[in-house]
Amino acid sequence: MSPHDFAYLAGLLKQRSGLILTADKEYLLESRLRPLIRSRGLTDFREFVNALRTGDRALIDDVVEAMTTNETSFFRDIKPFQLVRSFVLPALLAARADTRQLRIWCAACSTGQEPYSLAMVLDDERVRLEGWTWQIVATDIAPSVLAKARNGLYSQFEVQRGLPTPMLLKHFTKSGDSWQLKEEMRRKVMFRTVNLLDDLRGLGRFDLIFLRNVLIYFDPPTKSVILEKVSRQLATDGFLFLGGAETVIGVTQAFEPVPDQRGIYRPTGTTPTFAVASQPARPGLAGVRA
Repeated sequence: MSPHDFAYLAGLLKQRSGLILTADKEYLLESRLRPLIRSRGLTDFREFVNALRTGDRALIDDVVEAMTTNETSFFRDIKPFQLVRSFVLPALLAARADTRQLRIWCAACSTGQEPYSLAMVLDDERVRLEGWTWQIVATDIAPSVLAKARNGLYSQFEVQRGLPTPMLLKHFTKSGDSWQLKEEMRRKVMFRTVNLLDDLRGLGRFDLIFLRNVLIYFDPPTKSVILEKVSRQLATDGFLFLGGAETVIGVTQAFEPVPDQRGIYRPTGTTPTFAVASQPARPGLAGVRA
């Protein structure tokens, strides 16, 4: 791949998805785009870039989708899910006692393991949530991964990555060499195609937003823009989860860390009007591999 072709592809990805590719990531471009080049009957990156320059929207979308990182697993980095159960859920139950409604957004959800993990947590708390309505909205830029998420069909390897055996047996049925999430659980998550660089107002307001392991792929200005957009979708007393390697500090003034709760953020300047007593993690989650 010539430097000129790399520069064009990197610029295209930055414009369309916000993804930042430095020169040392040329190998990533080559490995992920060569199958696409072959499928289009093209011989090399020069022909490929020339095809992109014609404005072929379908091809551009294929490039963005191919380069989007889709690494995920059930209950990834288990601590956030324990904190939802022990800290966030009690706080929101107290704050929403009048409406008895909760809305959760999982951004960049990939193949669905994160939103389904949250759905299983809430299902496990159905006694506390009796009489409540809750909704999980899961979004991603790539239609193909959302199709897999909606289907809820996962390989043996995928369900072994972080999913406790009791939850596997409770919520999944064996389907050949794979496992399929039961329909009643699949119905609890609504999947939508969303680019975080676009207008997010159509999603509505949320009480809890998961934006984990997403910002690490963007440059500081793009991180700031995305966090500003996300802040407008979060209730003033809601909670934002970021990944372990991510922070709002030095990036945006829209959020501030929740004291003594690593990885949880709240809109800047908000002061909780209720006390939250931590609940012990359930055995089903306490010892889960990340």
